[in-house]
Amino acid sequence: MTVGLLTLDIHLPYAHSLKEKRQALRKLKDRLRARYNVAVAELDHQDLWQRATVGVVSVSPDTVRLAQLLEAVAEESERVLDGAEVDSTLEYF
Repeated sequence: MTVGLLTLDIHLPYAHSLKEKRQALRKLKDRLRARYNVAVAELDHQDLWQRATVGVVSVSPDTVRLAQLLEAVAEESERVLDGAEVDSTLEYF
């Protein structure tokens, strides 16, 4: 069994308040949970307006499928956060 952790470092240049940042992240988290059945949480930079670190976790007996799933999640994140810079890091445990 493999656990995959996708870490998204996000820069939201259009967010001018914590409220705007939270709205964008809520939309992202809801979409990823509904579409990919993954666990999603904001990990860091909760008090900064334009920065966020989001963790996405999934478990699978097949590492190849897990990699495909988390790559699709990274691509979807970039689509949902249109206009934001998203850097992703993928780890397996």
